[in-house]
Amino acid sequence: MMAAVAACRGWRAAASAAGLHWRICHMMNPYAIKKQSLHQFVRRSPFPPHPALYRTVRNMFIQTQDTPNPNSLKFIPGKPVLETRTMDFPSPAAAFCSPLARQLFRIEGVKSVFFGPDFITVTKENEEIDWNLLKPDIYATIMDFFASGLPLVTEETPAGEAGSEEDDEVVAMIKELLDTRIRPTVQEDGGDVIYKGFEDGIVQLKLQGSCTSCPSSIITLKNGIQNMLQFYIPEVEGVEQVMDDESNEKEANSS
Repeated sequence: MMAAVAACRGWRAAASAAGLHWRICHMMNPYAIKKQSLHQFVRRSPFPPHPALYRTVRNMFIQTQDTPNPNSLKFIPGKPVLETRTMDFPSPAAAFCSPLARQLFRIEGVKSVFFGPDFITVTKENEEIDWNLLKPDIYATIMDFFASGLPLVTEETPAGEAGSEEDDEVVAMIKELLDTRIRPTVQEDGGDVIYKGFEDGIVQLKLQGSCTSCPSSIITLKNGIQNMLQFYIPEVEGVEQVMDDESNEKEANSS
């Protein structure tokens, strides 16, 4: 019996030694090394970003809100964007003064960008483009920009239409009503309304942001804005939408 136990122990010791020898030879054999994923050999950067960068990105939670325009989506970063004004970027050429707008236009499928007081409206080129494909790139672009600390606008651009001493009483009332009653409501839907003129009882307005290509923009003008202006200001006979092409043609004819 003792001899059998001793023999068993001797066999186990020999097997262990043989296994250890095989593992050592296997490790030393260059042809026996298994292929491993490349990411296992990637080392972390010795220069991590500043901790403040982590705090800025970690504390940012971007919300999205649908607009009446299915091709426009409202992004709310939880931080002030332009605070008291708005800016419209209908094309990449118009985004020369904003680093964030330029980066957003680099995302394939983005048609226009609009900055509000506390939101960013992005409009895609057509309905065939899936928002689920665009949103990750838009999220990353907005988060990276706010984490960078760069200014939203690098060059001053002409401000929107504001009241002046030359405005008569009717025009002043139209602008005041737009600023206090109409524009805040339109901005909730990711757009804006800019006063462009008043002639022969017709108020000329330019729609921006999500309102630009919205299917219900005509309804907004006629049933919403026009009715309110006519209710408070009898001199207003109607409302007319001014497009960018029309504005350019007027400027070309006048020069």
